[in-house]
Amino acid sequence: MGTLEDLREKVMKGKRKETGPLVQQALDEGCDPQEILDVMVDAMGVIGEAFSRGEAFVPEMLVAARAMSAGTAVLKPVLVAEGNEPVGHAVIGTVKGDMHDIGKNLVRMMIESKGVEIADLGVDVAPEAFVQYITEHPECKVVCLSALLTTTMPALDETVKAITEAGLRDQVKIMVGGAPVNQEFADEIGADAYTPDAGAAAERIVLFYQN
Repeated sequence: MGTLEDLREKVMKGKRKETGPLVQQALDEGCDPQEILDVMVDAMGVIGEAFSRGEAFVPEMLVAARAMSAGTAVLKPVLVAEGNEPVGHAVIGTVKGDMHDIGKNLVRMMIESKGVEIADLGVDVAPEAFVQYITEHPECKVVCLSALLTTTMPALDETVKAITEAGLRDQVKIMVGGAPVNQEFADEIGADAYTPDAGAAAERIVLFYQN
């Protein structure tokens, strides 16, 4: 098995400790950095599709995403040195009052796998914090809001309103997600997109940057 095939398999199986060294081995063998990234993205795509079909679950997605994250940590300095620009810049956070971060972390890692630079504001993020980030980072074009509790769904609405009232709504696209969220609610609060899982979120954010 070649190094890239081995890397693909290790990412899919979530072998985090082996992924970074394999990326370095591929670089040492003269593999193109973009090709190495494409192999890892493809591996995550396979896992994402399996997740969408109900054949893989959150734990498998998380370990695969963490393995990819370990690989990209090795690869990123090389890509930057070669002048490879990120696809775009985004920000993500779990809204005020909600302390859940597993889903949010998974979405962040899947989005990173698409070459998007994404800042993570963490959990229990006030609307003002999102407003401040967008104001200070005009390159940020997508805001990803997560809520896992029915009781924190109003905070999604409050955050969208805060961004609008700050005069920043035309500057960004807003994506929402989380267990209690659906398309109807997303439409109701004026979000640009709702995605049911991390794989779908990653695919959707790429479309934003292509349009």
